[in-house]
Amino acid sequence: MGNILRQPAELSFQSELDILKSEDTGPKPSNWQLSPQAVVTYLLGGKSPSGKEISAKYIGNRRLIETAVATLATDRALLLLGVPGTAKSWVSEHLSAAICGDSTQVIQCTAGTDENQIRYGWNYAQLLSKGPSKDALVPTPLYRAMESGTLCRLEELTRMGSDVQDTLITVLSEKMLPIPELNDAVFAERGFNVIATANNRDKGVNELSSALKRRFNVVVLPLPNDLNQELEIINQRVAEMGASLDIPVPKNAVDEIKKVVTIFRELRGGETLDGKITLKTPTGNLSTAEAIAVMVGGLSQANWFGGGSLSAEDISSNIVGAIVKDPVQDKVVLEEYLETVLKKRRDFADYYHNINEVL
Repeated sequence: MGNILRQPAELSFQSELDILKSEDTGPKPSNWQLSPQAVVTYLLGGKSPSGKEISAKYIGNRRLIETAVATLATDRALLLLGVPGTAKSWVSEHLSAAICGDSTQVIQCTAGTDENQIRYGWNYAQLLSKGPSKDALVPTPLYRAMESGTLCRLEELTRMGSDVQDTLITVLSEKMLPIPELNDAVFAERGFNVIATANNRDKGVNELSSALKRRFNVVVLPLPNDLNQELEIINQRVAEMGASLDIPVPKNAVDEIKKVVTIFRELRGGETLDGKITLKTPTGNLSTAEAIAVMVGGLSQANWFGGGSLSAEDISSNIVGAIVKDPVQDKVVLEEYLETVLKKRRDFADYYHNINEVL
């Protein structure tokens, strides 16, 4: 497994999961490998019963994670809602890894997703030779999760067409998947549930029907309100991603991350951090995930084409790429920000000059 670019969470954090499993004495819902309390410890970090350190996978409001875990312990599905970059998929993956030890039962919802990708498909060679049969049926991740009593993840649920979304209604309400071709059905084993993620910011979003919404408990994951909390998230993720890509993280990365986060938070919020200057906001989200991507791109540039030390020159082109999604409107927003804010800050002088060069 050493050459795999990105391992699933249950392999990347296997040692921590093993520690929690061996020391977890709390009651567990059916088919869960950890108690709800241990699942929360795994996600938010802390110490195992014997005092061993568990790293934080999500930095944010504890109550939100407790609500998500408590929902999955019932027969009600969970919908993680938020703007892009609020760690919805990350939380979904780690919840699945901690609860059932398998985060790979995923359906990526797109505009092209059809009912066969949600319910089940057919092996057409078998279908033609033998007709409809269990042997000819190709199970989807949802089908397998129902059979095994585990979790299925539905990523970007609102990307799917509304008619395909409603395929889930019977599964979520009756815990049963009809197979009319075989005059049969799959009945969910105890422990089965669904974690869906969705956002309503991007283009191409299909609203959930009221019937489907009622079958989900919605937990909204917000962008970090606190600067220090956002810095902690980005520092942690940049260090992890640098290690996985074999890219060293120089000592000055912390200072550069703070500058990038300052730029993003000011443009995202429409005012400077001190509240003295009102700013225009770009069309993009400038989320925490975008800041992480900017920093990892800068690290790669510094490692392969620079001297190894991270500088504004390495990061600036990535900043422009993250901010300027609309080449007309966003360029004006960034140019105005450079002249009214960054130009007056001595410690941002390198960013002012390098971003202007890229623009």
